[in-house]
Amino acid sequence: MRSLRIILAVVAALALPAGLAACGGSGGGTTGSTRAAATLPGSGKPPVTLGTNNSTEQLVLGQLYQQALQAKGFTVALKQDIGSTQIADKSLRSGQIDLYPAYIGTFDTAVAGDAKAYPSAAAAFAAGRAYAARHGFRLLPLTPFTDVDALVVLPDYARAHKLASVAELAPIRRLRLGAPPEFRGRQAGLAGLARVYGIRDVDFAPLTIGLQYQALDDDQIDAADVLTTDGQLQSGRYVLLKDPKHVFGFQNVTPVVSAAVLRAEGPAFAATLNAVSRALTTNAVQQLNAAVALDGKSPAGVAQKFLQANGLA
Repeated sequence: MRSLRIILAVVAALALPAGLAACGGSGGGTTGSTRAAATLPGSGKPPVTLGTNNSTEQLVLGQLYQQALQAKGFTVALKQDIGSTQIADKSLRSGQIDLYPAYIGTFDTAVAGDAKAYPSAAAAFAAGRAYAARHGFRLLPLTPFTDVDALVVLPDYARAHKLASVAELAPIRRLRLGAPPEFRGRQAGLAGLARVYGIRDVDFAPLTIGLQYQALDDDQIDAADVLTTDGQLQSGRYVLLKDPKHVFGFQNVTPVVSAAVLRAEGPAFAATLNAVSRALTTNAVQQLNAAVALDGKSPAGVAQKFLQANGLA
């Protein structure tokens, strides 16, 4: 028996280093990474689907929100071509997607059926939020940036006519204005400019979206309808005219999320989306759009760099 005990002790001593090596090797690393993943707020939460349309800005927004959520451990699939706001709304209600970034003015008109002209972005948001709450989804806080129509002119033209505001276009005779064809009849277009600012003497040039900057550069038009987050505005070559009476409305972004999804995902889900939204100033979004639309970079790549630079991923 004494000899048997000695033999067993030797066997145990020989086996011990191998056992320690197993605990300290790849098995230990997996356990550590698993524990780290488990501490992320999104760990174990149900997967969600985020929808966007296929415009440059929406593709970037989709990547920003998806990557930030994934960095917190949430499982997020991204559908990048769901169509218009009306289609996104139907997809949300049917459960095909769980959230999408909407522009508040478009949400109010296209989803809530509310064509009222609100005096501020906060008022437009309050109306949309009340509608959403009655229909089982939530609007998260607005981004600082608004992607809204605006009129731009060249610096020489602005100096010659002392222009800083849309209102100062009213005295100009035969104003050559270029914009998409639908701009002619919209309240946030020629109709609104005439009613609100008295701008009526206009030679309207219908242009395909994207051609207005070249038409302005080539002196084919005097003023162009653009969007306030266009990457071209980063160049400093254009003067953006103020819209003091808000004829073009408000188009700050709000993530629209199923109320049930918000409950299931926990408070960190909304907090992560809100942190991204807060970082999206007009200047930041212009730069992101320019990087994709003008420099040919991928939405995923520019989103990743932005999130890292802002401590969001």
